[in-house]
Amino acid sequence: MSLLARSFLLIAALIVTAVLASFQIYRLYEREPRSRELAQQTVSTVNLTRAALITADPYLRRELLIELNETEGLRVFPSTASEKLEPLPDDPLLGLVTHKVKATTGAQTRFAYARDGEEGFLVSFFIDEDEFWVMLPRERFELEFGLEWVGWGAALLALALVGAGLIASNIARPLAALTRAAARIGRGEAHQPVAEEGPLELRSLGAAFNRMARDLESMERERAMVLAGISHDLRTPLSRMRLALEMSGAESGAAGAMVADIDEIDAIIGQFLDFARGVTEHKAEQDLADLLDEVATHYTRVGKKVELALDDVPPFRFARTAVRRAISNLVDNALRYAAEPVEIELKRASGAARIEVRDRGPGIPPEEAERLKRPFTRLDAARSGPAGAGLGLAIVERVARAHAGSLELLPRPGGGLIARLTLRS
Repeated sequence: MSLLARSFLLIAALIVTAVLASFQIYRLYEREPRSRELAQQTVSTVNLTRAALITADPYLRRELLIELNETEGLRVFPSTASEKLEPLPDDPLLGLVTHKVKATTGAQTRFAYARDGEEGFLVSFFIDEDEFWVMLPRERFELEFGLEWVGWGAALLALALVGAGLIASNIARPLAALTRAAARIGRGEAHQPVAEEGPLELRSLGAAFNRMARDLESMERERAMVLAGISHDLRTPLSRMRLALEMSGAESGAAGAMVADIDEIDAIIGQFLDFARGVTEHKAEQDLADLLDEVATHYTRVGKKVELALDDVPPFRFARTAVRRAISNLVDNALRYAAEPVEIELKRASGAARIEVRDRGPGIPPEEAERLKRPFTRLDAARSGPAGAGLGLAIVERVARAHAGSLELLPRPGGGLIARLTLRS
């Protein structure tokens, strides 16, 4: 779950809980005065009804009861032995009302919620030895929530959720910008400073990230300058050594071996430079098939058997020199550790181009594939000989990341290795 969603849910849950808790507190504090008012109304109704029945002319009591029913919504029944009563529900408000009514009218007062199927709030009273029921409308004792309450509640909840969304967005937006900036740095792209805005903590985080990115860029530049200087200082004496060997008249076999060692040292220096240089080249839309054909033609010209198969891949944006260097590293590895031919195939993938360099060499154990993509890592037992500095696959991995792609080292059916380079524009 993303930080935005988690923050929104947590803030929304807090707001909803606070609203429900406020409503419950209101109900608790409102219950006591409401129960007192209802009890007073009930006692007054019972006393007035009892007094009216006692003082009224017996011949006019029927008309009096009809008038009370029509004007006050009250009904009066004599208590009978066969009547069926429904007890009051277990409600805190009704409990308080009955307790307060009994405190005034006496402990003999009875209550019911329905009588012989007729619903209402019934309270008993006595005239001499006869017991009567007075029925009050239930609506007086039930808390009703009309559409107005529902509308206000929905509006309050919607406003709270919008506020929660804004708060969560203000927290997540700078962090999302930091995530994108970190991804760009991971792909080897130039750092674009993130905005240092928002709360103090987020501003401090943005400033620290920008400072870290500038320091990393400075370190990269210094490393490239150091390696470039070293390469210049080393290649000059290597050139003198090669020239001295050629002019020394030494035995051709020994001189050839020494020249080969010098060339190997020069190649290792070149790998150091390639790794230090990184992928700073500008990307442009071009044809990858033309680049692969150019690479294959180069190896054919120097007498290496490299087979090429091209799929129909439309032009897309990539760094030509960096991709050429990566493919050449994969082909060089295959030629160094496996017999010819080496196969290069270009495939079209969903939103990407996939280049596979296949050989029939000893292969790489699957559990070592990820480790070999790290700088200065070699596998002596399988594909690594005395040559190389362990930077070839690290350079290819860096180029893949710079193109939002990946490098996979997979076992080939029948023996060998498939080096799969995926590039995205």
